[in-house]
Amino acid sequence: MLFWKRRIVSHEIAPDEVFLDSSNLPGRDDGQFEGVVVRPVSTFAMTGVGVACVLIVSFFIARAYDLQVVHGAAYATISENNRLDKHTLFALRGIIYDRNGRALAWNEAAPAASASTTPFALRSYSSLPGLSHLLGFVRYPKADAQGVWWRDTYAGVAGVEQSFDSTLAGVNGARIIETDAHGTVQERGIIAPPRDGNPLHLSIDSDVQSKLYSVLSTHAREQHFTGGAGVIIDVRTGEVLALTSYPEYDLSMFVNGDASAIASASRSAGSPLLDRAISGLYVPGSIVKPIFASAALQEGIISPDKIIISTGKIVVQNPYDKTHPSIFRDWTVHGPIDMRTAIAVSSDEYFYTIGGGFGGQVGLGISKIDHYAQQFGLGTTTRIALSGEMAGVIPTPAWKQTVFGKDDPWRIGDTYHTAIGQYGFQITPIQAAVYTAAIANGGKLFVPQLIASSTAPYRMVAIDDRNLAVVREGMRMAVTSDRHDATAKSLYIGGIHIAGKTGTAQLGTHNQWMNSWSIGFWPAENPHYAYAVVLEHAPAGTASGAAPGLVPFFQWLIQSHPEYVQ
Repeated sequence: MLFWKRRIVSHEIAPDEVFLDSSNLPGRDDGQFEGVVVRPVSTFAMTGVGVACVLIVSFFIARAYDLQVVHGAAYATISENNRLDKHTLFALRGIIYDRNGRALAWNEAAPAASASTTPFALRSYSSLPGLSHLLGFVRYPKADAQGVWWRDTYAGVAGVEQSFDSTLAGVNGARIIETDAHGTVQERGIIAPPRDGNPLHLSIDSDVQSKLYSVLSTHAREQHFTGGAGVIIDVRTGEVLALTSYPEYDLSMFVNGDASAIASASRSAGSPLLDRAISGLYVPGSIVKPIFASAALQEGIISPDKIIISTGKIVVQNPYDKTHPSIFRDWTVHGPIDMRTAIAVSSDEYFYTIGGGFGGQVGLGISKIDHYAQQFGLGTTTRIALSGEMAGVIPTPAWKQTVFGKDDPWRIGDTYHTAIGQYGFQITPIQAAVYTAAIANGGKLFVPQLIASSTAPYRMVAIDDRNLAVVREGMRMAVTSDRHDATAKSLYIGGIHIAGKTGTAQLGTHNQWMNSWSIGFWPAENPHYAYAVVLEHAPAGTASGAAPGLVPFFQWLIQSHPEYVQ
């Protein structure tokens, strides 16, 4: 095998061959450091770079230690709380209007310079007198010391503010605010806008209610009555035109949480916190006589034209001691009277007779008295949309046994007294207005309504309208009769035709106090409105009661609101 060897020719490189003149090289590029001799980096430079790196790293370590260890908890709180902060956007509460569109309760922002500036609107109320119990008031949203809202809505406390709270309340919204660790706001955004509450249009005419309150309160003070209430209702629809109670409380004090004012009102002998129109229980006296007159006609135990002689008293012999008979007195001697006249003059003797029976006249008896009282809505609530309504009491043998025990049985005298609205009878002014409306409208017993243009449910009382018509005629005679003993002649007012009935209830262990009632309706020939008014706890014998006290109101109504008269 032949091997060919490559011949390698070499020679020693001379220095001049290494360090050629660079300027003689073609295409020389200074930017590429061609032909530059590279020198090693100095030790001083390397040390400086190292020290700088150590300082920078140390700074970041120290800063991290400060943020995470020294101030870690504080910055964690800031981070958690401020990064995404949810703020409540309070909904506006619905405005309350009367039937004519007059605002009775509305919202106002706190003055900007006020120390009480709040993120929610403040509630304001009409300054008209006589509206406090009807409107009620609210409690505001509340936050704790850290600003966390433990109650983030308004709370209706009384009146329509409470009863219609779900309508008025609205729904709160929310805003998200993003902040950095220093508390600087980075971004704001609404995630849910608030939905304001709905307006509420009441059936109440605030002008009429306020005037009724002013007239009654003035008369009460002049005649030394300690309180009272008044109700007006539309007999065709069941809508309440006025519902007022005297004395009333100061709404502004309660809505602002004035503790001293609240305590003072709570201790007051006049009980201004009591809504007498729906919660006040009163012995009705003679205003229940129209109920039992119509019941006697419906039962057929008497005709409206039958004459009963009023001698001023009924004497019932005591079978155990004939020398001590039971005597039931009338308030005066009326002579021969029929049913219409008996209503007009409010004869106790006549209603003793048709209630419990006497001589040859059969009476209703306590069972039927109880039945017909219930027919007209007594002994139960009217279901008006306000809290705190009382049911009242119809005296019966079962009731007496519960109250007084088995050793005190029911007697004929108890039936007599119940038939004239005395004894244990208790009703409210709203009940009186509702049953008076039923007498006026032919027997429709409405659930009273507080919302304008609402449809009121009702039931018919079990009495024919021809029998109710007799009662209506007797109530008109109470106003128009020229008899000296007609009881409602003070309401014979030019320009308005009122049919009425008065009642006086005796109070106290010695009958030293009295309540005064007036019920009625107008126009007498074609009733549109019914009313019930009570004034409470005046000295017995007070001459000017509820009916005379109403005269200025009706005179004002004729002049200022003829739409309610004509």
